[in-house]
Amino acid sequence: MTVVDNVRERYSQGAQAVQAELCCPVDYDRELLRMLPAEIVERDYGCGDPSRYVREGDHVLDLGSGGGKICYMAAQLVGEQGRVTGVDMNEDMLELARSHQATMAERLGGDRVRFCRGYIQDLALDLDALAGWLAEHPANDLETLRALEARRAQLRSEAPMIADNSQDLVISNCVLNLVETGHREQLISEIYRVLRPGGRVAISDIVADAEVPAELQADPELWSGCISGAFHEHAFLEAFRAAGFVSIAYDKWQEEPWRVVGGIEFRSVTLTAMRPVAGCPRDRGQAVIYLGPFAEVQDEAGHVFPRGRRMAVSDKTFGTLKSGPSQQDFLFVDAPTDAINEPWRLAAGTERSAAETRNGAMTTAGGGSGCC
Repeated sequence: MTVVDNVRERYSQGAQAVQAELCCPVDYDRELLRMLPAEIVERDYGCGDPSRYVREGDHVLDLGSGGGKICYMAAQLVGEQGRVTGVDMNEDMLELARSHQATMAERLGGDRVRFCRGYIQDLALDLDALAGWLAEHPANDLETLRALEARRAQLRSEAPMIADNSQDLVISNCVLNLVETGHREQLISEIYRVLRPGGRVAISDIVADAEVPAELQADPELWSGCISGAFHEHAFLEAFRAAGFVSIAYDKWQEEPWRVVGGIEFRSVTLTAMRPVAGCPRDRGQAVIYLGPFAEVQDEAGHVFPRGRRMAVSDKTFGTLKSGPSQQDFLFVDAPTDAINEPWRLAAGTERSAAETRNGAMTTAGGGSGCC
């Protein structure tokens, strides 16, 4: 059996009856759980709570949505203008999630959740649409196989399951580790593709404190149990950096390991990141002041922010820092109304004088303007 077959079988069993060994203790918001059917709550297998990162109005994509627990929690947070999409390859899990859609739409006051069958490393291909076509055009020789491949390509390009630049937030709960290692670069590239510029990521998953050896990776029980496929704790961050994400951080880190196998510690983390803001950087007279406690910090683009210095930044860097996970570490100095507005030409590490920004608003990310 392949990795995909093993994972599908294990989670099909989990859709029928609770698999306690797949659960990592998580403190979910009980108010959000109150509305959910008991079988969805019981048959959820996660290691974190990415619903905590959902904002009102968001279009949210849940990768490996399973029985729909996180989707239905997120649907309560996005409000009437928001939308939630769950993607899973497992028919039994999708059946469980979809069986409660009508009831949940009534409780939510609107039908704002949909579930799609697909592989999370190929978010353009709608497997339900492909299966429907295949039922009418069986592939049983080379000619029909070529027709199948052509239809697959057509669906991806003309009717993608998840469109480019369509999501505000991509979340996942203990699923990325189940994807074969050879498909992970494509997986993270797909997350980047479907996010809007400035869109966010909140991925709860299992990481290992050492590289997982081949003999553990070859164990199907450990792989489908969220052990053998765990990212190395540094490699997980690096994979998102290599894909072009910024403001990458571990927002949650389980202190005690969930399991120890072969002397390797496996623990739950939640990774957050952003797709960079679109457009050419412009100089709008803005600046940021790093508050400390370190002497200086550096972002992915190589910008250095010495503690207490009023550093000139482009509008793109200003927006990224203000909406990223390090926002509380900076003061944001907006430009006066008559500030310059031209393509960015200043060298990294350029300071702005107080005189340039004295008439601009100085705020923290939370919107405060001072203590008095």
